Amino acid sequence: YGDHRDLHLSLRRQRQMCIRDSSMSDWSSKKPTGALILDDGNIFKGYGCGYEGSAIGEVCFNTAMTGYQEIMTDPSYASQIITFTFPHIGNVGTNLEDVESESGPKIKGAIFNSPVTSPSNWRSKKSLNSWLIDNKIIALYGVDTRSITAHIREKGFMNGIIINDQNGFNNNDRFKDELSKWEGIVGQDLAKIVSTKKIYNWSEKEIDFLSNDIKTINKHIVIVDYGVKSNILRCLASRFNKLTIVPCDTSSKKILDLDPDGIFLSNGPGDPYATGKYSVPIIKELINKNIPIFGICLGHQILALALGGETFKMHQGHHGANHPVKNLDNKKVEITSMNHGFAVKFDSLNKNIDETHISLFDGSNSGLSIKDKPIFSVQHHPEASPGPYDSFYLFNKFQSLVGNI
Repeated sequence: YGDHRDLHLSLRRQRQMCIRDSSMSDWSSKKPTGALILDDGNIFKGYGCGYEGSAIGEVCFNTAMTGYQEIMTDPSYASQIITFTFPHIGNVGTNLEDVESESGPKIKGAIFNSPVTSPSNWRSKKSLNSWLIDNKIIALYGVDTRSITAHIREKGFMNGIIINDQNGFNNNDRFKDELSKWEGIVGQDLAKIVSTKKIYNWSEKEIDFLSNDIKTINKHIVIVDYGVKSNILRCLASRFNKLTIVPCDTSSKKILDLDPDGIFLSNGPGDPYATGKYSVPIIKELINKNIPIFGICLGHQILALALGGETFKMHQGHHGANHPVKNLDNKKVEITSMNHGFAVKFDSLNKNIDETHISLFDGSNSGLSIKDKPIFSVQHHPEASPGPYDSFYLFNKFQSLVGNI
């Protein structure tokens, strides 16, 4: 039985390789029509797709196997070029439900290993390539994404320019000159780019079989929008009957005039120190009011800054849907989604702050709480559900804190 099984597996592998080779032969012999140029001089040539042109951004990699539309519409990816480590992107097309930003994607580019596949999903409304063109996102395929990932993992974050020129890519100094003039993400306040410009309300709830077990309470939550994801709003709307979203630079007075029962500090892009120049004084005033506060991602980092802590730029960041995080209170491990290039230095905070979560990949801080106040935050994204429900309790915790005030 073992011999027959081994022969069957060997034949199946050979057949898969033949199929792969035949599909690649359609484009692998063509002249390159695109490239990624890194600021260290490395060039990865490939074939352009999506929108034609060039764009500059910080190059990162994402290890998620699904959810490419949610990833590319996450406002936290503003000014970044995403390298997808999963080889096949485009299988499910695109739809109207998997969009995480009402104002559209803010990424600078996307890099795929294989050509964008034709959609094969009942929810698909448009092919990924057409969606990329409509949203003016430059993309690249036919690139060894493993090589790019290994390069970033070894050298750390770096800036790059992605090019799609269907007349053929020419390696000229113009692109390198453009890239050399870009300042990068460090020191940049990108929250103002993705944040809402006006106050609005949100009522759409999450669609999930577990939502039947969630009870909405008659409380009002104000969301400070540093680049909030739509599914975070859905999770909050399933638990509170009124949500008000305000711009990232809204004063504490205006926030308090809305009479909130709780305050949520959203995710977002950019350097927390840059956004913190105006947001930290606001958050400090809110902390003193003893109103329940919950922060995620950039909101977590800004809360830490407001508490007197420090943040730092990570070597390669955390981007993916398979990140193990340990809850230090109950010792359980949660599988989480992460998307951040900066992190909190927990040892820079005072003894009145508890560390609640840590990353099991590198030990970096993933959560904190104030001992004598109803205030807490996490670095990971509980709404993204890779666990799939490992971290949903955080929304319930927030609801409980708000309900007890």
